[in-house]
Amino acid sequence: MALTTESTYQAASAVADIIEAHFIKHLETAQAEGVDNLASVPSARVVEKIIDVAFWASLRREEGNATRMSLAFVSPEQAGKPLLFEQPLPLTPQVLTKLAPGVERAGIHVGIWFNGEELCIWGTTIKLPNFCFVLDVSEPGLLVVKHRRIMGLGKFTNVAMLKGDQIKVVDENSGSTTCSPSLLKSLLGVDSSSLWNNPENVLIQIAVSMRAHKRGGILLVVPDKNASWKESIVQPLQYPISPAFAGVADLIRQESSTVSEIFWQNALRREVENISGLTAVDGATIINQHHELLAFGAKITRAAYSSPVEKVLMMEPVMGGSPSYVHPSSIGGTRHLSAAQFVHDQPDAIALVASQDGYFTIFSWSVPKQMVQAHRIDILLL
Repeated sequence: MALTTESTYQAASAVADIIEAHFIKHLETAQAEGVDNLASVPSARVVEKIIDVAFWASLRREEGNATRMSLAFVSPEQAGKPLLFEQPLPLTPQVLTKLAPGVERAGIHVGIWFNGEELCIWGTTIKLPNFCFVLDVSEPGLLVVKHRRIMGLGKFTNVAMLKGDQIKVVDENSGSTTCSPSLLKSLLGVDSSSLWNNPENVLIQIAVSMRAHKRGGILLVVPDKNASWKESIVQPLQYPISPAFAGVADLIRQESSTVSEIFWQNALRREVENISGLTAVDGATIINQHHELLAFGAKITRAAYSSPVEKVLMMEPVMGGSPSYVHPSSIGGTRHLSAAQFVHDQPDAIALVASQDGYFTIFSWSVPKQMVQAHRIDILLL
């Protein structure tokens, strides 16, 4: 179908063909595998139009508040039980800005589809088909292209990020190496699970919540079977937890068949916020691999037997990005240096570091390289 309006946001036209190719690839693969309830492929022209209108809407304010919303390219017939407007609304920045206060809550999507040859806003929905094109208007000038995962469980998969004239497209192959941390593989869909109580899906929720409080923080995930991590922590611990707090762990251990999805998600949200809130306290929050809380406000120190970490392998899962060797302090300061030193001393652990400015980094040990690797993943958490 032809669209008449030319985009004035140049990044929209620059990324449209890449995004169309992404959805063609995934939808054709899913169809070949027999997946049902699949979304329609958004053409490059559709992608360009939606991004262009959403960008200009993001720069507008309604009663002093920034425009925040989620747009989905989906027909009303594929939207479950949609909220339908009596008459479709034109897809313009002005209309989106006026709608924004009523649709900014998480889980609500503004439905975009054709009315004749033009795109229109037909209503809202909380249900989307598999691999549905979604565009999040996160903050002024910041847009994130996503798609719904199979079964709709877990965080949506990020495809690209546009911020002003900056474009970052996620490289799905960047998590395919054997030494990539499991959290990165899950975010990229390389090794994802549709189970509600999958530990990696839960860790993703914690990471998103850590980033959301905007105070910065460190989360250390340490092995269950030994306590060698204590050698890299100043003793005594300032806020030790005894016995280990198992709020999140108990939910992971719970059989998903015994509770409803809504109950489990609401319970998990409360427990995740309980843990992630503690990362705002000065020092590191420590959990074990079963997600049991061991301590918070912990001070990281170099182990007595270790040497200072001098460089790490820095990577970002975006197209055109290339690994580089850097000093850990150059990634983000003292917090990042401490996390890198901890993983250098405790290679069986991982460290998640949120910066106040929104950056998010996973520090883990690379066995092939025999050094600390740092994956900057904030583009995957938006």
